[in-house]
Amino acid sequence: MELTDRLNTSLSNRLKHLQNVTIKAQPLKVAGRLVRMVGMTLEVVGTFAPIGSRCQIIRGVDLEPIEAEVVGFHEGRLFLMPIGDTNGLSPNAEVLPVDGGVKVGVGQAMLGRVVNGTGDPLDGLGAIDVTDYVSLSGERINPLSRHPITEPLDVGIKAINGLLTIGKGQRIGLMAGTGVGKSVLLGMMTRYTDADVVVVGLVGERGREVNEFVRQNLGEEGLKRSVVVATPADDPPLMRLHGAMLATSIAEYFREQGKNVLLLMDSLTRFAQAQREIALAVGEPPASKGYPPSVFAKLPQLVERAGNGSLGGGSITAIYTVLAEGDDQSDPIVDSARGVLDGHIVLSRSIADSGRYPAIDVESSISRVMVDIVQEEQLQMARKFKNLYSTYQQNHDLISVGAYRKGADKLIDESIVKHPVLNDYLSQGIHEYYSVDQSLDNLAQALS
Repeated sequence: MELTDRLNTSLSNRLKHLQNVTIKAQPLKVAGRLVRMVGMTLEVVGTFAPIGSRCQIIRGVDLEPIEAEVVGFHEGRLFLMPIGDTNGLSPNAEVLPVDGGVKVGVGQAMLGRVVNGTGDPLDGLGAIDVTDYVSLSGERINPLSRHPITEPLDVGIKAINGLLTIGKGQRIGLMAGTGVGKSVLLGMMTRYTDADVVVVGLVGERGREVNEFVRQNLGEEGLKRSVVVATPADDPPLMRLHGAMLATSIAEYFREQGKNVLLLMDSLTRFAQAQREIALAVGEPPASKGYPPSVFAKLPQLVERAGNGSLGGGSITAIYTVLAEGDDQSDPIVDSARGVLDGHIVLSRSIADSGRYPAIDVESSISRVMVDIVQEEQLQMARKFKNLYSTYQQNHDLISVGAYRKGADKLIDESIVKHPVLNDYLSQGIHEYYSVDQSLDNLAQALS
């Protein structure tokens, strides 16, 4: 009996040992080989890696390995998208999966710096001393644990402060076509906002515009409390995608420090176009004007990472520029962005052509949280302003040809008298700053 008990005990211990060994064992990393490259898509056989993980592709003895990310798989083949330059790749190149997820370095030392989509500096000021590592894809926040939007954010633009007030933690879109002043308006907000930290994501922009934004629109003073993530148009689509995600990760890091962060993303459309390039390259069918379904899934995933943190924490107020191709406000990306954002500011080409900047179309713009964060007096003034401005625009043709007779309608008479003053209120120079109080005082004077 004792012998049987000892045998049972020994067998039980042996089974536990085998279970522990099985649990702790790690799969071996098996090298694969590159068998095909179509466009920017690399097909690899002989190895396995999860979606979103990284691989290194060996180019040769004298060239550094290329980093690529797993974006899909099919029948034993992995589909990779390169992050850097693909020059020097050859058939049957060795592909090695990399341990760990995609982490990026962050820290206070990033303030005042310009980096690319991988976090490497572009400004020639040396390496950045990072203190923490965070996930590139971020972590989801329980919507019920978010602090509600209760305070306005001063952006220094009187038309926005007075008529389209933005709240701390709000996510708003800046809808416009090309060449109507989006980047200039973003630069003004960066310099004049009262946010603690500004994170700027320049995604898919021309290299010249990146340099001009940093040196002219942002300026030396604006750069001191800012982090700029720049992924120009000639970067691979995956790098452009990561540029938007990295800018959001940096903003999340400073929010966790209790800071009020202003995240400026230029542009959300380039982010969607980068995802479209990747999705079409791996065989996803297009759904709406060439955009595959994954694009419309990626947009809310990125946007929902912004906003307020938990009660007593920091906030991310996000402003995303959305390029309306051909000034089409029914563009699928414009339409989708309107559905996931907390309001939108429309910049009009006709207003810009008339010489009024910023070219904000107050009739087509709205801030969905304004009613919750401002006093009733300001709401009444904003409604009266929009009513007078809209009345003049609706009767502009009659007024301009002299067909309207004075005294026929009191509201039209008032709109004609006050139109120059209202137009002046909507105008602002590049180097002019108006606080919230100054914006409200000017609004009251315009309506008096």
